[in-house]
Amino acid sequence: MLATGATVTTAGLAQVDREKIYQWINELSSPETRENALLELSKKRESVTDLAPMLWHSCGTIAALLQEIVNIYPSINPPTLTAHQSNRVCNALALLQCVASHVETRSAFLAAHIPLFLYPFLHTVSKTRPFEYLRLTSLGVIGALVKTDEQEVINFLLTTEIIPLCLRIMESGSELSKTVATFILQKILLDDTGLAYICQTYERFSHVAMILGKMVLQLSKEPSARLLKHVVRCYLRLSDNSRAREALRQCLPDQLKDTTFAQVLKDDSTTKRWLAQLVKNLQEGQVTDPRGIPLPPQ
Repeated sequence: MLATGATVTTAGLAQVDREKIYQWINELSSPETRENALLELSKKRESVTDLAPMLWHSCGTIAALLQEIVNIYPSINPPTLTAHQSNRVCNALALLQCVASHVETRSAFLAAHIPLFLYPFLHTVSKTRPFEYLRLTSLGVIGALVKTDEQEVINFLLTTEIIPLCLRIMESGSELSKTVATFILQKILLDDTGLAYICQTYERFSHVAMILGKMVLQLSKEPSARLLKHVVRCYLRLSDNSRAREALRQCLPDQLKDTTFAQVLKDDSTTKRWLAQLVKNLQEGQVTDPRGIPLPPQ
């Protein structure tokens, strides 16, 4: 009997929780109740598996989330964003990440071009904590998209400015932001269309190679195994392209060829294997061309 009672109680609690979810979604439509609803729903996003469809298909909800985003555009330039503003909009971004991650809502999310609303946040350069949190949470939404390994996601992102935005954050962001931005670039490169896009022109390839090179130099001074793992994977994937491979023979940083990172990678067999494969790829079929750099189309 106890077991049955426990089951009934659990079901009852689940129903109460569900009623609260419906209530909070309704409260998003009203500016007076929205802030608390954003906070409560963002806490529940992991435990309510169908929250994304509920958000997407409920009347006015996505418009309310976009309104939260647009409302802080004036605080970006000049950079006056407060911690309170940042926390509030990041709760809205967390709900959009939930929508971006869900198989039932992802395509519609892309078709509505909602990621573009986040790009002004990725353009910011202020180093204050509210801005850093804002950039990191915005990157998290894009990261959730690329994590799905869906072709439509890469196709969409390649029509936008996400690659230069990620490269800038990879160069000058916090370690955590750099890690997420490099992960996004890695996922784009792992897609055949993404790799072809980046290696299509000398300008694109050289920009990526230059930033990765700067990161290796920085990592040799301030090591981060997690960030290094993504950097090495990007280099390894670039080496799958014949023109990029020729160029990397000339511009691969020496720190990846010597023992600079031996201590950092001593317990990371995966990254060590990738690094060994990268060096091997660059040694195989080496040509004697003195430059070996992909040239721009004639």
